[in-house]
Amino acid sequence: MPTIAPKVLNTYRAELARVMKAGGLNEGAIRNAFQNLLSEAGRAWGMTLVAEQTLALGSRKALRFDGELRDSLKLRRGIWEAKDPADDLEREISNKLRAGYPTKNSLFENSRQAVLYQNNQRVLSIDMHDDRQLVRLLEAFFSYTEPQVDDFHLAVARFRREIPDLAASVAEIIANEQKHSRDFKLAFDSFVALCRSSLNPQTSEQQVEEMLIQHLLTERIFRSVFDNPDFVRRNAIAAELEKVIAVLTKRAFSRDKFLASLDYFYKAIENSARTISDYSEKSTFLNTVYEQFFQGYSTDIADTHGIVYTPAPIVRWMVASVEQLLRDQFDSSLSDKGVHVLDPCVGTGTFMLEILNQLQNSTLEHKYRHELHCNELLLLPYYIAAQNIEHEFYDRTQNYAPFEGICFADTLEMEANKRQASMFVPENAQRVQQQQDAPIFVIIGNPPYNVGQQNENDNNKNRKYPHVDARIRQTYAKSSKASLQTKLYDMYSRFFRWATDRLGDNDGVIAYVSNGSFVEQIAFDGMRKELLKDFTSIYVLDLGGNVRKNPKLSGTTHNVFGIQVSVAITLLIRNRAKYPQRQQAELHYARLDEWWRRGEKYSYLNQHADYRAIAWQQLQPTNNGTWITEGMSDDFATFVPIGSKEARSGSVGAESTIFNTYSLGVSTNRDAWAYNFNQEALEINIKNMLLFYDYEKLRWLKNNKPDVDSFVNNDETKIKWTDLLKNALIKNVDINFDKNKIRKSFYRPFVKKFLYFDSILNQRRYSQYKIFPSSLQESENLLIQVKTGTEIPMYTLMTNLIPEMQPQGGSQCFPFYIYDEDGSNRRENISDWALQHFQTHTGNPNFDKWAIFYYVYGLLHVPSYRERYAANLKLELPRIPLLAPSEIEQLSAAGRQLAELHLNYEQQPEYKLKHSENRAVPWTWRVEKMRLSRDKSAINYNQALTLEGIPAEVYDYRLGNRSALEWVIDQYQVSTDKRSGITSDPNDLDDPEAIVRLLKQVITVSIKTVAIIKQLSSISL
Repeated sequence: MPTIAPKVLNTYRAELARVMKAGGLNEGAIRNAFQNLLSEAGRAWGMTLVAEQTLALGSRKALRFDGELRDSLKLRRGIWEAKDPADDLEREISNKLRAGYPTKNSLFENSRQAVLYQNNQRVLSIDMHDDRQLVRLLEAFFSYTEPQVDDFHLAVARFRREIPDLAASVAEIIANEQKHSRDFKLAFDSFVALCRSSLNPQTSEQQVEEMLIQHLLTERIFRSVFDNPDFVRRNAIAAELEKVIAVLTKRAFSRDKFLASLDYFYKAIENSARTISDYSEKSTFLNTVYEQFFQGYSTDIADTHGIVYTPAPIVRWMVASVEQLLRDQFDSSLSDKGVHVLDPCVGTGTFMLEILNQLQNSTLEHKYRHELHCNELLLLPYYIAAQNIEHEFYDRTQNYAPFEGICFADTLEMEANKRQASMFVPENAQRVQQQQDAPIFVIIGNPPYNVGQQNENDNNKNRKYPHVDARIRQTYAKSSKASLQTKLYDMYSRFFRWATDRLGDNDGVIAYVSNGSFVEQIAFDGMRKELLKDFTSIYVLDLGGNVRKNPKLSGTTHNVFGIQVSVAITLLIRNRAKYPQRQQAELHYARLDEWWRRGEKYSYLNQHADYRAIAWQQLQPTNNGTWITEGMSDDFATFVPIGSKEARSGSVGAESTIFNTYSLGVSTNRDAWAYNFNQEALEINIKNMLLFYDYEKLRWLKNNKPDVDSFVNNDETKIKWTDLLKNALIKNVDINFDKNKIRKSFYRPFVKKFLYFDSILNQRRYSQYKIFPSSLQESENLLIQVKTGTEIPMYTLMTNLIPEMQPQGGSQCFPFYIYDEDGSNRRENISDWALQHFQTHTGNPNFDKWAIFYYVYGLLHVPSYRERYAANLKLELPRIPLLAPSEIEQLSAAGRQLAELHLNYEQQPEYKLKHSENRAVPWTWRVEKMRLSRDKSAINYNQALTLEGIPAEVYDYRLGNRSALEWVIDQYQVSTDKRSGITSDPNDLDDPEAIVRLLKQVITVSIKTVAIIKQLSSISL
């Protein structure tokens, strides 16, 4: 059984003492200490404390309490209520109980006394100064569970294991009926045609099968949890699906008999639901069931559409802020007639419910019937949202009316597909048409997050949206200077583009909670520029939580959605009527504390009711689309660009640059197949994949060239598909293995691997085939690899091998030479303008292009340059200042020294380390996975050997968030790719000591690099 750690209790006592000493004697001052105690202690039981929650009681009555204890399935397991130390706790408890406070598992306390109610009985009353009593109370609070909840947890766990097999069984039945039942094939094909004509022309048969399966497996849940036996009859989409399923079950199988195997799950849900009388709790409960369904049924759907719920504090703050913005900017309100509101991705209806709750009684019915609109593309959340919204209206009016503002539709496709031909039933088509005709004034919601499938074998692409994507190309991409623009087509940025266009030329408000990467990342510079032009005021509340940028954060602890990327609330206001002369939006920004836990962020939003309560900072964005300019130096813009997109493309009037062109590193999209430490293993892997490719191509041709995505075998132990490889199959391209395409590659800092360098089997080679066309160029060409970006500090390395792209946005490579693809026509890549500029500045006619090349490399290592311009280097490529001639000469020489070290690191002397051998195990040089000791002075090489005596300064040579040595330790391990089963083994049987030698050489390189950099500290920028 879990226990309360003494450290947790001691921290609480210390925090409480500090508050008391500072004079904090009221509830608000001391509550945080106990809240933190509950949060920390509850983790041992798998519990999460969510602060300041509301429990709706119906008829617009609600209870607010200080905290809610939730389990891993987000079910409420207890509530906590804090009072002032001076309060009479007994009297306060009596008041709460009379108000209807639940007492299944409720803890009341005032920092002096605590009382615990369970099963509607008072079970404990303790003196909180007594540690033993307090521990006893907390353990009872965290351990409490109802039998139905336990049954539900067990049922969900089993359900998640079994649902894929059940879904596969239905899919097999559908496939069989497609072949043998003419009636079903007609019904199914008709339904597919309707989906394509109205949802999305790219809707696949597989996606329609998934809709049928989802409906079949979950329809009973909606009827039982919401006690709504007429659900199928009332919901137009459900009724249409039932028609297809009726044909399916007429001949193929008994529906009741098939679903009997899920009785345990349905009954567990129904039993748990019976313990919940409040509708909003039922809705939350069903959201949990829905989430668990997708995690078991299809993580692909969850990944593509971003199955993430918007927490209530965020929803409340956004709706309240929109209401206040309407009042402040337009002298109107959400309740006013004529203010049409649209949630383009309604999910389970949280935003619509909050809006309904805000509306005045006098206009509620009109708004409900005519001016509230929302769309949902996934079947299950569509069902939930429809019922939630209709119930909220019923609760307010005591009259049932179907919510005709919800459409089962793909928002991003609606603008391009205005036909909406008989969308399932005329009722839904009519709703879509009404929405398209509506003068939308407010758009609010939580758009999906992901940028697209990472793996073609998943056959799980985000849908293509030609209309929206074309608009992005015409605006966000056109205004961007970024080389890598893939992220602009992320689903959430598509929704920003769509929403802006949906307002047309009219004024209005857009409120999104979304991935916050667009605020700072280089790829979104064009998007930021366009938003400033499209709106008159912008407010961005940065909720933080970027685990990739700050690995010390925890997504589940610090991120409001429990994800890895930052989250931001964005309010976009267009009010040309009030500000006709404003050419660029006023930009307001605020950021919550990086280290706040999600509960603290929710509390902040609850305490700061709308946008007026936030201490905004008015930003002054730069002309290049940078919003966050804190720490940036203006003189950076006066330096010479190392390279630019405009100069590379030969644009007229482009600013002169040092390098004529540059390139990203190679992106294979199949690293497990295309890279390996072992050349023979790489050859075998590629040959095996190409053999299977030939087999699939032949099979596809014999089957009359069906849809490739749904036809090819996606078994990743045999092949790794990309769109390039599928296109090659469609074009009947023969791909023959060529041993000459096996090249050495610079995979990570000081990590070399073999690469199969091929125009089809590498997803993007960018210009690397012009930098290192063959291995011959490796003896004469060099490139400077520069890694910039918002998530890690800038670093640079030099190599004479093909570099990998690098994670987190890629790296740009600046070569000395460029060639034609066949290796001919070698030409220097440093511009003649740069040569003349440097020679004039230095007064040295012998200062050649190689001297410039090494000067750039030396400068990029200067501590004062990297520190002073750190903020600039997160957002753009380096710019190169022309220092005093003597300093230029010094840096060019230092750059040459650094290049010698970094290029020839495997020829450096081995640093002497102490070998500590473990004679209790057999001796071996073989590495499985190395680890640093806690103080980083030793490497646990393997069970037989520990390398001791690593000097501390080794870790001062950092490349991003890791030292050079840590890169090697991380990469040189035996790893087996989970999807393909391919093993990459860095051990060399012919040279078993190679890895130990490499470690010692990288230590030498690090020490020497740090020494050179220290000499450069005298150069001040």
